Amino acid sequence: MITLDDIEDMNCLTRAEIAALAEHEHIGEFDAAMLAEYLMHLPKGPQKVHQMICDDMRVAMHRDDVSHAKELFRTLQHFIKVHPEAARGSA
Repeated sequence: MITLDDIEDMNCLTRAEIAALAEHEHIGEFDAAMLAEYLMHLPKGPQKVHQMICDDMRVAMHRDDVSHAKELFRTLQHFIKVHPEAARGSA
């Protein structure tokens, strides 16, 4: 039987990035892993994932959850490092 760990290990995103998508979309991590894999293969998908993580950071800051916003910022930094095509202004 395939587990969530198996799905996350086969995904091109980290567990933290998948968790950010799950948070943004209000879905479980399994569904978020499937969404992540789909989005990352679309022409503007990486930029969409970038925007979702930024949206989560904004929501965390609005509720004064600085700790979570910092965690999401680290997630975003790693995402941009691994997926530079997601950065704003990239082709």
